[in-house]
Amino acid sequence: MSEDTRPAPENLTFRQGMAELERIVAQLEGNSLELEDSLAAYERGVALLRDLRGRLDGAQQKVDVLMGELEQDATDEEIDTTLHKA
Repeated sequence: MSEDTRPAPENLTFRQGMAELERIVAQLEGNSLELEDSLAAYERGVALLRDLRGRLDGAQQKVDVLMGELEQDATDEEIDTTLHKA
């Protein structure tokens, strides 16, 4: 697939982005590309990596928020229980 026909990193699923990044790493490690192709592959890899890291960071923030809500709900329930006992 040429550079012009490849979807932007944000248009790939996380799994697709990871698979493409793994292919790029294998190509670069194989040392079989011409310099220009290596630079283009490296640039695509950096774009994929930046997008995937951003998605992971976003997912981590969501998990942190949800965990905070769970902890807050437990605390509110404990307070409500204490108030009913009084």
